[in-house]
Amino acid sequence: MGRFWVLALLVLTMLLGVTPTNVSAAGASVNPSSVAPSSVSTSSTAAGDVVELPVVVEILRLKVPAADREAWLQAERQSWEPWLEKQSGFLERRVYWDAASEEGVLLIHWASRQQWQGIAGAEVEQVQERFDQLARHGTGRSDPHPFPLLFSGELIPQ
Repeated sequence: MGRFWVLALLVLTMLLGVTPTNVSAAGASVNPSSVAPSSVSTSSTAAGDVVELPVVVEILRLKVPAADREAWLQAERQSWEPWLEKQSGFLERRVYWDAASEEGVLLIHWASRQQWQGIAGAEVEQVQERFDQLARHGTGRSDPHPFPLLFSGELIPQ
């Protein structure tokens, strides 16, 4: 039932007219309507066999008040964006903002769940701290996490 609500949120977000921005691997800009990530990626084993791995989409929802929307986008661009571009398996990131609920929605496409989950937690925490620092500076608030995480999950394209 949880996946139903995630998909319903995404459809609702799109119907409300939110505009995505993109970040793609190697810094290439991609038009969101022209890209439909493949539902599988390939990987080679030590024996040289090619194995198909399903693409996975990480989904994150954050509380982003309207007054702080630009500060959020700037913090994303200066922290997560450059870091993601360097990660093995990163394909693209789409960033949405829902004005009605004042939430940011991020869809991060990974070549495989293994590559996404293989990233060291300490490294993610370091980038998160940089994001929070930039967000505090941009909003002028002292909250430890100015844009709190509301939901984290994954989607498998069908």
